[in-house]
Amino acid sequence: MNYKTYLFDFDYTLADSSRGIVKCFRIVLTRHQYLTVTDEAIKRTIGKTLEESFSILTGITDPIQLEAFRQEYRLEADVHMNVNTQLFPDTLSTLKELKKRSARIGIISTKYRLDTEFLESTNRRFLDIVVGGEDVKAAKPSPEGVKFALEHLRSTPKETLYIGDSIVDAETARNARVDFAGVLNGMTTADELRAYPHRIIVKNLSDLL
Repeated sequence: MNYKTYLFDFDYTLADSSRGIVKCFRIVLTRHQYLTVTDEAIKRTIGKTLEESFSILTGITDPIQLEAFRQEYRLEADVHMNVNTQLFPDTLSTLKELKKRSARIGIISTKYRLDTEFLESTNRRFLDIVVGGEDVKAAKPSPEGVKFALEHLRSTPKETLYIGDSIVDAETARNARVDFAGVLNGMTTADELRAYPHRIIVKNLSDLL
């Protein structure tokens, strides 16, 4: 594949942050006596906004309560997230090779930039832009983040590939009218991803090369 711009989701695409995510959710949920939510259920919400995830996990729909949960989660994430996040083994080698090919590379994530700062600070040479939750008004699957990145990178949808692991990512790519590559690092199956427009479904990031 010969694209000029590669935009990546973060969680379960470039890195496994599930341990940190589960820990933060578990602390907040336990604090409010939601004791029966499984780790599997939490992992299945990765990629959604925090408010959406807490609503799915608790059944709460009140925006004020969900916002309070989000704020509690953010405080826990400041402590627990980065130390419990690991890049996948082929992440850096894939980004390095794409950069050697003069590609523009970005991250589009619902996470706040603080949560991805370890990738930014140690590997900034591979990244041209990081769009976090604080940079957009509407979270994925809104195309706002992708369009924001394309504008700043001076790229067009036609020359761009969006890579992600979830249905939310597939919908984001479709809404932004860019090609989509699914990667099977997360909880979403190949069959689930194939239900959406896609260029390729790969097992590992290095398969993009």
